[in-house]
Amino acid sequence: MTLEKIIQTEFTLNENILYLNHAAVSPWPIRTRQAVIEFAEENATMGSKNYLQWVKHEAELRVMLAKLINAPSEHDIALLKNTSEALSVVAHGLSWQAGDNVIISDQEFPSNTIVWESLARYGVVVKKISLQSAETPEQALINACDERTRLLAISSVQYASGLRMELNTLGQHCRSNDILFCVDAIQSIGAVQFDVQACQADFVMADGHKWMLGPEGLAVFYCRAEWRDQLQLHQYGWHMVEHAHDFSRTDWQPAQTAARFECGSPNMLGCHALRASVSLLLEVGIDEIERAILKRVKKIFDLLDNSINLQAITSNQTGQYAGIVTFSHKKAHSTELYSHLMGKGVMCADRGGGVRYSPHFYTPLNKIESAIQLADNLPTQ
Repeated sequence: MTLEKIIQTEFTLNENILYLNHAAVSPWPIRTRQAVIEFAEENATMGSKNYLQWVKHEAELRVMLAKLINAPSEHDIALLKNTSEALSVVAHGLSWQAGDNVIISDQEFPSNTIVWESLARYGVVVKKISLQSAETPEQALINACDERTRLLAISSVQYASGLRMELNTLGQHCRSNDILFCVDAIQSIGAVQFDVQACQADFVMADGHKWMLGPEGLAVFYCRAEWRDQLQLHQYGWHMVEHAHDFSRTDWQPAQTAARFECGSPNMLGCHALRASVSLLLEVGIDEIERAILKRVKKIFDLLDNSINLQAITSNQTGQYAGIVTFSHKKAHSTELYSHLMGKGVMCADRGGGVRYSPHFYTPLNKIESAIQLADNLPTQ
């Protein structure tokens, strides 16, 4: 099936909506809606009769997610509630010493700030680095590392500025200097190619409700195999043990796989939905999706360049952007522009001192043109 046919078949957004908010919450493809409907109907009429099939779907989702991020094995994949939970598993699973420091940027979403600052009780210092303090954002982070740096945590794409990080450079530095590398990939996975092995990440996490086109309440957590049993567990339950379905056992030990981070019953509804969404991403191909998204982002940059009233906040340098473009209006505050656009049916976000547009691979180019025109034509005094 051609890309055009897939788009026509899978996406039926209301014609009056210009949806440019995939960096927040994405609409579902048709196959995902159908998976949820079928699961609900099955549950309502037969209860858990087919539970073993549900477990099979859960296992298939792990395999698909491992493929999506090029993890060595599906055993490296845990299914958690959200990115914040995964970050907390890492932050409070490591053993810290007073004086250890964690490097983050000054552009992080609160989830990737609060969790590290919560380590202050152990004497851990959080160094919040300006990404503009060196020749490149990556060099700014590298320059901040010292002999007490235990971990570097960074978003692969910054949620507000849209800045895309060169993860391979950071990963190489961390590995060479025995620094743990933790990547919040919520603004990458599903939008651009992401390779946990190439970037040498120790930990990667991302919710499914943004670029993966899935539901809220389910996230992928990748943990490099050698760190699995070194993260202290703080949540316990039937699902995180070896022989999880043998309820008569009185002896137990944490699962050898990343399932050890999943303490209780899985979100089966979420698994069915995200499995359907990820199947679409894999069918289209993440390389094709990335090309389509970057084409649409380039279109936004070109339209901004030709605008009298609008100016880009996001860098348009090749390699420094992914699916997010944030821009401002020269004569109006971002809140005014945001309210105007939402009133006109443009789904967007007020972020980083401007308005954030985030198209996906299926977003029609004419919708992007209309959304920029509406922004450009904001009535001002």
